[in-house]
Amino acid sequence: MKLTDRQVKNLKPQKDRYEEWEGNGFGIRVFPTGKKSWVYMYRFEGKARRITFGHYPKMSVAEAHAAHGRALASLEKGMDAGASLVTSNEENRLAPTVKILAQEYLEKWAKPRKRSWEEDARMLEKDVIPLLGDKKAKNIKKRDIIFLLDQVLERGSPIAANRTLAVTRRMFNFAVERDVIEVTPCYGVKAPSKENRRDRLLSEDEIKAFWHGLKDANMSDFSKLALKLQLVTGQRKGEIVSAEWDEFDLKNGWWTIPASKAKNRNPHLVPLSNLALELLEELKTLSNDSKWLFLSTRNGDHITPESIDHALRKNLAKFNATKRFIPHDLRRACASHMTALGVPRLVVSKILNHAENSVTAIYDRHSYDKEKREAMDVWSKRLRDIISESKENED
Repeated sequence: MKLTDRQVKNLKPQKDRYEEWEGNGFGIRVFPTGKKSWVYMYRFEGKARRITFGHYPKMSVAEAHAAHGRALASLEKGMDAGASLVTSNEENRLAPTVKILAQEYLEKWAKPRKRSWEEDARMLEKDVIPLLGDKKAKNIKKRDIIFLLDQVLERGSPIAANRTLAVTRRMFNFAVERDVIEVTPCYGVKAPSKENRRDRLLSEDEIKAFWHGLKDANMSDFSKLALKLQLVTGQRKGEIVSAEWDEFDLKNGWWTIPASKAKNRNPHLVPLSNLALELLEELKTLSNDSKWLFLSTRNGDHITPESIDHALRKNLAKFNATKRFIPHDLRRACASHMTALGVPRLVVSKILNHAENSVTAIYDRHSYDKEKREAMDVWSKRLRDIISESKENED
């Protein structure tokens, strides 16, 4: 008699435990408490053995039959089915959960490679771990990933859903590389939301309104100067807010962004225009004896990139912009207006510290420091003209 789900479900507890046997030593044991366990009785090397596969209904009839089939296969190969099951159970017990995998990913992959690893940690803590953290990483299915992304979408965060997929995919790829799992559950999962390529360019009128609107903006002086410095130098927000005074040669007008802070992991030499040096003099007064240019009043560390995002977003109405913009658009404005002034794209790319992967870049070891300084001076002069408050001649 082959046990069916209906038969097993209808087995009632009795005063003493009892078994219902299907054959080949396989059956189900019913306890007075109502608990039901799948069991297999067999002999190995002349000795009677017993295996408990699992409990019904957590282990379904089909799963129990599959486990019985594996046990029979082990015996046919001359292996103790019970020992094989113990090994399998031990491996399953030691298999990492998604929470443990996330910790390992952050420590062994993200931190050594990404300046923005804290953002990975934030997304994993916010959405991935609460939903999947207690599950074994090897048991996560594609459907689990889709459900995770649906949860983020349903709270009205389509771009966050894309970012969550990106970090989750990286984490499971890391797990595949380390032989924690065989196949990533993210395979074939597409980004849930379409993202438009950002091409926001602030006009000269918007730049002027932004610069002077900062005077009345409800944000710290550090935030105001960080935003101005991004527009003046074209450098990345994270590199600016984490800058330290020992990176600067104010006498000769150079800022050396160390490899540990640069996105492409290459040290970057930034020429400082007169306008940039004026902003740095203001910062010297504000930061007192701190090693940071942009000192946080909360913990003695530097202010965070997210605080700059928040400060700008909260004050957009002060700048009379035709549409919203973000700090990164100030970097784009710097680059775009320089090219409009005739600065070669290659020089602008050098100023922005974009990574180059071409064969030519491998052989071209020219520093472009002279060209970068000339370009920054051209932009500084033009920016001064843009933000000038002098009145136009009346007719």
